[in-house]
Amino acid sequence: MQKKEINLVTGGAGFIGSHLIDKLMKKGEIVICLDNFFTGRKLNVSQWINHENFKLLDHDVIYPLEEKVDKIWHLACPASPVHYQADPIKTAKTNFLGALNMLDLANKNNAKILLASTSEIYGDPEVHPQSESYRGSVNIIGPRSCYDEGKRISETLFFDYKRKYKTPIRVIRIFNTYGPRMMENDGRVVSNFIVQALKNKSLTIYGDGSQTRSFCYVDDLVNGIEKVMKSDYTFPVNLGNPQEFTILKFANLIKNKINPNINIDFKALPEDDPLRRKPNIDIAKEKIGWQPFINLSEGLEKTINYFKKEMRINY
Repeated sequence: MQKKEINLVTGGAGFIGSHLIDKLMKKGEIVICLDNFFTGRKLNVSQWINHENFKLLDHDVIYPLEEKVDKIWHLACPASPVHYQADPIKTAKTNFLGALNMLDLANKNNAKILLASTSEIYGDPEVHPQSESYRGSVNIIGPRSCYDEGKRISETLFFDYKRKYKTPIRVIRIFNTYGPRMMENDGRVVSNFIVQALKNKSLTIYGDGSQTRSFCYVDDLVNGIEKVMKSDYTFPVNLGNPQEFTILKFANLIKNKINPNINIDFKALPEDDPLRRKPNIDIAKEKIGWQPFINLSEGLEKTINYFKKEMRINY
């Protein structure tokens, strides 16, 4: 009988990490969930806490870790501007030291390791759509750079370890993702609009609403993460939905689903906020056989229903 592999998921109690853990646990895998609960919630993994294949570690990745593992899914880091800008120095440390510690752990265990990087490394892109070969346009002294540059140095470390130690790495660049378990106060456009609409408040658009985003439902993303880990492809892979929406069109979509009578308020665009964001996913399609399938309307229905339950709102 083949021995079960041990999976370490850093940031496992977070939005994306907890969905990944659900998938691994349902397949009968052994999972160690590591989280410092800055943005993660124990509630997100509560269904697994007493399971024999599950272990919960309250640990911060900026400190070294000693565990026996076979695969490391490194997702730990606040991912919304509200949270990563709250303590930008800690965010930078989480990205650099977290990647360094997990790479060292991978080497000690001869483990395969995947980095959850981000579309934010492309900055406010001058190339559209963004492919993995694009090197980005990041303001290295701006308020978002703790995250953008943090993820860039994480990728640098991963490829340095690959070159120096032959570490079996995988790297994904995640574009805007949404779905159940998003935080109500995370400042992302999907949760902002849904929460405001459910509270019968005006929807807040920063800028004139012409900026674009591409939204990928979390189940599609997790399928992509798993496919990248299984693949032999060792270069960065964009994971996102290439269907592009203006923020104004997206706001009206939320209005029509929840309350067509609410207003839209326009406010100044934050510094360094990207004006366009759309992934080129040709590599994901060709190298790992992945593309998203859940359309925005279907995904939003599931996300809205989640927030209704979270906020105890009956419609």
